[in-house]
Formats: sequence, structure tokens, C-alpha cells
Amino acid sequence: MEVHFHSSQSVDLSVPELSIPVQHYLRQPQRLVQALVDPSRVEVLSENCFRLKMRPLNFLMLNIQPVVDLELQVDGNGAIALHSVGCEILGVEYINERFRLTLEGRLRPELVYGKTHLKGLADLHVHVDVPPMLWLTPKPILEATGNGLLKSILMTVKQRLTHQLLQDYRHWVEAQMQEAPAANSSLPAPFSTKGSAI
Repeated sequence: MEVHFHSSQSVDLSVPELSIPVQHYLRQPQRLVQALVDPSRVEVLSENCFRLKMRPLNFLMLNIQPVVDLELQVDGNGAIALHSVGCEILGVEYINERFRLTLEGRLRPELVYGKTHLKGLADLHVHVDVPPMLWLTPKPILEATGNGLLKSILMTVKQRLTHQLLQDYRHWVEAQMQEAPAANSSLPAPFSTKGSAI
């Protein structure tokens, strides 16, 4: 029996006005991923691709652990596009062979009444053929449980975005300014918004 789970989560986050605009911070995929999820659970596969080993999840009588490969792309304006490119389920081989996960996320800086906001949306879909031990469980119960599980995952990411990402942005700006103390009144050359030789 195949079931489909889905959850989406939006975010609208006010960003503090610091010496270096948040767009420059957002152009660093590895730093972003490690701010959004526990760094100990992230393996860097390439400059823009990361493997996330999620915490073990309890789904009714099952204990599973998803491992998701994510690709993250950032454009020149700091707009982020994230999507899953692979997934493995540890713990139950039956489910691993019959499981499809799709994650699409977007986050972009926008000016709202003169202030910078980060606005985003994440969509998480799972299709799975449940094992025989759950065939007698009514489908609405399976779907409600699965949807609730996906919602809790996205809420955890949103909470880290709200707190950890902004905190890391502040730390990054402070480090940049310490490295280039002469740039207090203007951005370092690589970040300059004026005419650049690059």
C-alpha cells in the first residue's frame, strides 16, 4: 500500500542591518547548510552538494533514519534554491527500496518598507509503500502521522533559520570587519557594491 505525505512551511524573517548586507553572507552554501542543520550531521560532497544524516524518526512501529543529499544553488542576488538529489533510509530495507523523497526550498532577501527580510518556502513530499505490518492501519491514520512527522522536520529547520542563521550572520560580519578594519566605511573589495574590477 503506497501512501503520500506532504508538508510545506513558509518563513518571513526580518534581517538586522549590519555593515555587510546579508546577500553576501547568503552566497556561501557550506556555511548556510551548517547554520540550518546540526553540522555534525552534514557531510560535504561538493561545493554545492551536501549529505544530511537526519535524526532517527519513529513512525508508528518503525524506527527509521533518512539520509538526504541536498543541492544548494545561490544566484548573484543571494536568492537560494535547494532541492533533494538523493535519499536513503537506514533501519528498514523494505522501506528504503520503496521510498521517494522530494524536497524543494527557496529563500530570498527582499526589501519590505526599506528593511531587508528573508522570505522563503519549503515543500517536502514523501511517497512510500508501507510494509505489511502496517497494512491493517487505516490509510488516514498513516497519512496524518506521516504529515505530522514532515511538519515537525520543517518546523525544526525554520527554528534554526530564525535563530541560528541570523546569529551566524552576525558572527560572520564581525569576523569580516576584524579581518579588514580599514573597511569600516566601505565593503572589502570582493564585496564592493560599487564599480568593481572583477
